[in-house]
Amino acid sequence: MIPQLKQAPGVDSRVVEYLAALKRSGFSGDVATGYADRLTMSTDNSIYQLLPQAIVFPRSTADVVIIARTADADEYKHLRFTPRGGGTGTNGQSLNDGIIVDMSRYMNRILELNLEQGWVRVEAGVIKDQLNQYLKPHGYFFSPELSTSNRATLGGMINTDASGQGSLVYGKTSDHVLGLRSVLLNGELLDTAPMQVALAKSLAAQDTQVGRIYQTVMTRCKTQRQQILDHFPKLNRFLTGYDLRHVYSDDLKTFDLTRILTGSEGSLAFITEARLNITRLPSVRRLVNVKYDSFDSALRNAPLMVEAKALSVETVDSKVFNLAREDIVWESVKNLISDVPGKDMQGLNIIEFAGDDCELIEQRVTYLCERLDALMAQGEAGIIGYQLCSDLADIERIYGMRKKAVGLLGNAKGLAKPIPFAEDTCVPPERLADYIAEFRALLDSYGLAYGMFGHVDAGVLHVRPALDMCDPEQERLMKTLSDRIVTLTAKYGGLLWGEHGKGFRAEYSAEFFGETLYAELRRIKGAFDPLNRLNPGKICTPLESDAPLLKVDAVKRGTYDRQIPLAVRTSFKGAMECNGNGLCFNFDVNSPMCPSMKASGDRVHSPKGRATLVREWLRQLAEAGVDPMVLEQELAQRRLSWRDLLAKTQNAWAKRRGEYDFSHEVKDSMSACLACKACSTQCPIKIDVPAFRARFLQLYHTRYFRPVRDHLVASVELYAPLMAKAPKMFNFFIRQPWMQAVGEKGIGMVNLPLLSTPTLKQQLQGHRASSVTLEQLETMGDEQRSRHVLVVQDPFTSYYDAAVVFDFVRLIEKLGMTPVLLPFHPNGKAQHIKGFLHQFSRTAKRTSEVLNRAARLGIPMVGVDPALVLCYRDEYKQVLGEARGDFQVLLVHEWLANNPHLLPEKAPKPEPWYLFGHCTESTALPVSSRQWQSLFSRVGATLNVVNLGCCGMAGTYGHEADKAESSAAIYDLSWRKALEARSPDRCLTTGYSCRSQVKRFNQAVLKHPLQALLALI
Repeated sequence: MIPQLKQAPGVDSRVVEYLAALKRSGFSGDVATGYADRLTMSTDNSIYQLLPQAIVFPRSTADVVIIARTADADEYKHLRFTPRGGGTGTNGQSLNDGIIVDMSRYMNRILELNLEQGWVRVEAGVIKDQLNQYLKPHGYFFSPELSTSNRATLGGMINTDASGQGSLVYGKTSDHVLGLRSVLLNGELLDTAPMQVALAKSLAAQDTQVGRIYQTVMTRCKTQRQQILDHFPKLNRFLTGYDLRHVYSDDLKTFDLTRILTGSEGSLAFITEARLNITRLPSVRRLVNVKYDSFDSALRNAPLMVEAKALSVETVDSKVFNLAREDIVWESVKNLISDVPGKDMQGLNIIEFAGDDCELIEQRVTYLCERLDALMAQGEAGIIGYQLCSDLADIERIYGMRKKAVGLLGNAKGLAKPIPFAEDTCVPPERLADYIAEFRALLDSYGLAYGMFGHVDAGVLHVRPALDMCDPEQERLMKTLSDRIVTLTAKYGGLLWGEHGKGFRAEYSAEFFGETLYAELRRIKGAFDPLNRLNPGKICTPLESDAPLLKVDAVKRGTYDRQIPLAVRTSFKGAMECNGNGLCFNFDVNSPMCPSMKASGDRVHSPKGRATLVREWLRQLAEAGVDPMVLEQELAQRRLSWRDLLAKTQNAWAKRRGEYDFSHEVKDSMSACLACKACSTQCPIKIDVPAFRARFLQLYHTRYFRPVRDHLVASVELYAPLMAKAPKMFNFFIRQPWMQAVGEKGIGMVNLPLLSTPTLKQQLQGHRASSVTLEQLETMGDEQRSRHVLVVQDPFTSYYDAAVVFDFVRLIEKLGMTPVLLPFHPNGKAQHIKGFLHQFSRTAKRTSEVLNRAARLGIPMVGVDPALVLCYRDEYKQVLGEARGDFQVLLVHEWLANNPHLLPEKAPKPEPWYLFGHCTESTALPVSSRQWQSLFSRVGATLNVVNLGCCGMAGTYGHEADKAESSAAIYDLSWRKALEARSPDRCLTTGYSCRSQVKRFNQAVLKHPLQALLALI
């Protein structure tokens, strides 16, 4: 049995006192001190781990002022604070052991838009893609680009002065910040914008902290002006940190303190609002995807693209490219970046031309293509082919693949994973190819694998050497490499930090800035934050302080992970391999990724959060000397005993008394998961939360009783067939108010579905489909069998939505085939979801035997519900391995796509249908919607795919009383609005859960697409 896991590391009593004082002062946001909350904030997209004391979530600038004013009291002046946005930093910028101030949960409002003057005012927690989604209908966008744009906050972009693709034309974030509203740690507001030097001098004369800041920055930057101009390299990515170079305009007539704050990594003030310059969307965009025989060829050919006046030139090597081939993203781009027959593509340049002058853009594209053709004809430059792309949706798909590159690198096989620590170096573009050649030679000398991509037009290289951070020797090698890369980059006149900020790399700042200018940074830090309380350890410390900076070789996640035995790490690799890329924080409500995170706004309820908690759970088990894999093996032979019941009873009492067990925090996070499995395909690392969730629940319940509800859900496939023998009687009782009250209060279930009447058996009474047996089919010849289709039942459609199965039988007949309804055999999906893994294993074994026997007939087997059919492919393989056999159950659209000739071709009909995708199906089978569209097109119908997230039902999740509110919130995010904008009679969805949810909240009955096809033919 799993032991009671130890008390979480405590929160300092003075922090607790401060948080109480904060609430008394009128703070309206949230406060979190739970171990799960703190663990979730202890990591970002880097290799580091640092546990904070607490997290506060302000709702407004006024809340941030209260945070700062309360902290300014003498009794709290020892407390330290770190602002945090999306947590996408690759160098630990937002990690600290003090109080984290998270701007992303609530401070995400777009406050004002001025199209005449071309600016927008936003709060710091607004996400980059959220802003662009808002601006697009107006014909504008916020142009600084980055790969994490669907979860990175603008506050984070400002604090790291982020940039990426297109920066040669569009510049960095700081080039688009017109003004900031910030809060100093004494509670003073600081509004900054470009101003005449005379006005800045008048502000500097004030006897306030704001005045002292202006005085210090103006004096120091003016005094050191010439050295600043002479010292910093002339690069597009000029600097991240306190930007001494651009505080004054070139003519010294304008002063802008904003430039000091952009890139300051939250070490000077809390940035709460920003006024940003916005850019007109180009009306013409073209991509040229050039393919090379080597990565070096791609790099050395890049200047040609820049000469052609391209907006951007992005380079990807074969390592990243081949990982993309194995990801769901490849389906969307494989026709846009196709292989060259007989050639091995080792490098790719993605060149974009954009603007409003179509003729000019076409001239530039033509010029480039002519040059490429000439080089190919001469066999030069390593060019093996190229493709043009002018469709906007296709262009976005290619960039979607490129953006996913960082995460895809983390999906490399083996214990060593590509990690960030020197992945954004920047050198003059003309020196990039030679620099990378030497960089590669350095990595090759240590025998390291790595992937490379970058912005060759700006001289920025993204490279992540593969190291095992659980190996102390490789951890030390990381520091050695870091030091050598600093020296190498300096040799080529470049920067170590071209676009991702400094974070834990601040230890190299003094070397880069030089003694004199580094001292100026420290004076500026002292003016803003004299006691070194804001994100201490980053960029620099005040001149008067001897506090250390955080180091590259600081405590890392691997320090904790290595405490887990290797066999356990390997077995639970889903949780262990999460690299923190944060794609599960995607803001888009129409993305299927992690609906529980979207509805709650709580990162504990994200795949990254859940992986973090499971890693700590495994570490604590190892610390207690418990091997979860041994426990799992013992459970297979174990029988319930009085001793177990007594122990569980005692544990239940202890839980009610409030005795701490970290397992409860893990359980709370896992219970909120819908098991939709979007994470297993959408996440670049393929973090399959439902897989390790089921294992955790199984072991958790060796110590604690399961709720009755879990047993009922897990056994639905046993009692549903029995209830279907008297459906009217059971439906009568289910409808009764007292029965609904018993269900909600006693069992924890609400809105229980009614059984189908008439039942499937009644609808097929006397029909040949239900009378043919496997034995009869086995006696038939191959040709006779080839006219048959086996219909595989599932408990939900067969017993609660029988019309769908009946209509499928009719559709098969209409298409000239003979349907045969296989006898119902439990699928076990519900058992897996609730963590009854041994029961699920037995169910899967029995059902696999039946389906393998049927498969030997060579007759297609088809099921109608995506979640249940995909369970045969995924969970069955996980639990049975090779013992699963090779049977294949198809979904309806897959069977029809294999046999399109069965569908009659018909004349087009004007009124369209709308497909509301089932999240598990649309993520696991990304081609499914296009296949449905093709099938409808053949019979003369138009099928439009509606872009949606999860419906919020997910099996029985929406029927569980404690999940009802969350389920409704998830439905409201995208489904309700999309459905209310269309006629339900024309809306279709493949999932039983989805149809149940629509029936519950919109009182509408949606058809399965197969039912619409039946009507159409």
